Amino acid sequence: MEHFFITLTFFGLAFIFMAVGVIVSNRRIKGSCGGVLLAEGGECPCGRSEPCEEGSKLA
Repeated sequence: MEHFFITLTFFGLAFIFMAVGVIVSNRRIKGSCGGVLLAEGGECPCGRSEPCEEGSKLA
């Protein structure tokens, strides 16, 4: 049970440090332009008027 709490503490601290890093860097977290949606033949949801590049689709 001791190993569980040590591991839980380690992962908790890792999440906290990642969150602080995002806050300190003052940048927005960005998603991908489509991701799985593009692989399934969907449209580019990123608000661009031109179509997404063919190279960005998953094969």
